[in-house]
Amino acid sequence: MRIIKYIIIFILLPGSSISQEILSQPPARFITRFPFTVFSGGVMVVKAQLENIKDTFNFILDTGSGGISLDSMTCSLHNIISKKTDTTITGIGGIKKVPFVFDKTLHFPGLSVSRLNFHVNNYEVLTSVYGERIDGIIGYSFFSRYIVQVDFDNHYINVYSPGKFKYPERGITLKPVFTSLPILYMSLKDRKRLNFNFYFDTGAGLCFLMSERFAKDSAVLLSKRKPLVTQAEGMLGRLEMRLTVIKEVKIGPYRFYNVPSYLYDDKYNVTSYPFSGGLIGNELLRRFNMVINYPQREIHLTPNRSINEPFDYSYTGLGMYYIEGKIMVMDVIPKSPAEQAGVKFEDEIVSVGNSLSFNIQQYKNILQVPNQRIKIIVRRNNELVELYIKTKSIL
Repeated sequence: MRIIKYIIIFILLPGSSISQEILSQPPARFITRFPFTVFSGGVMVVKAQLENIKDTFNFILDTGSGGISLDSMTCSLHNIISKKTDTTITGIGGIKKVPFVFDKTLHFPGLSVSRLNFHVNNYEVLTSVYGERIDGIIGYSFFSRYIVQVDFDNHYINVYSPGKFKYPERGITLKPVFTSLPILYMSLKDRKRLNFNFYFDTGAGLCFLMSERFAKDSAVLLSKRKPLVTQAEGMLGRLEMRLTVIKEVKIGPYRFYNVPSYLYDDKYNVTSYPFSGGLIGNELLRRFNMVINYPQREIHLTPNRSINEPFDYSYTGLGMYYIEGKIMVMDVIPKSPAEQAGVKFEDEIVSVGNSLSFNIQQYKNILQVPNQRIKIIVRRNNELVELYIKTKSIL
């Protein structure tokens, strides 16, 4: 059985007295530009076409993915044939053996990427989280071939060929460790300050995540902190985590204070502890425009107009998902504001606040304001029920 792992290999070469000619690197060449959409949590979604299929697919742009993948339902709907393999993937939520779709071409506006091998996974949970179909995830198989410039101010991506690239004058160029995923050595502070490795993960719709083992062994959290139980979503399904804040997270010279942080019981060691303590996600990273340069093993960050946006400190204990055309309550954390408001499992959410949009991302945004009394209307047993949730703050 082949298992996908991310292994750092150091190759030591003996010194040589023979002089070598150093060839100048050609300049990077602009290839194309296309838009992206930002989903809740800062997750970036791009549209592309596969082979000669006329439909356009939604892909999450994810530096936390070691390859490229397709949703199993998408494959079924479009008769995309996959082959069984002994390869397994490891993600937040577990380990799973996956089939592959081999040697396909993905078409973006102005760019066709060939010879791609997609592993196939069930992304039903991601579709239910965002309320729009997620057809796949684009990771290392794409990033390793190009320089990718992400403009969050204008929601555009510029793609360049590998080569000498002039970064914006402002900002900072980071030098992560690159396996198939970039890993930053960065600073955080709560009970004490420490430096550690964390994955740079644009596919994670959160600010910051630490493994429970790292948090315990490092004793980084203030002892008075009382994390709240919450529901989260991973590549392989829904799972329970704890939610707290970290006094300070520092990326290069940029400091962020009171950062919402998840604590994850990492049973499968997805975070590669003790090498890495967790990950930094796109709810924080979206505050920068980025140049993601895998060929040169660099990432350049420039603060954008969202750099000082407040974080989401609201807590409801309510897990809502888009299922078969309805927004359904699938999780209610005991003793949470949602349970105290009388919300029940399998209630259908009809409205939140003054919104009747049936847009799950809009509903979540309304509930992101802490210490507010927010009216929700649910359908239960074919009757409309009016409830009021008093959102709590995690601070």
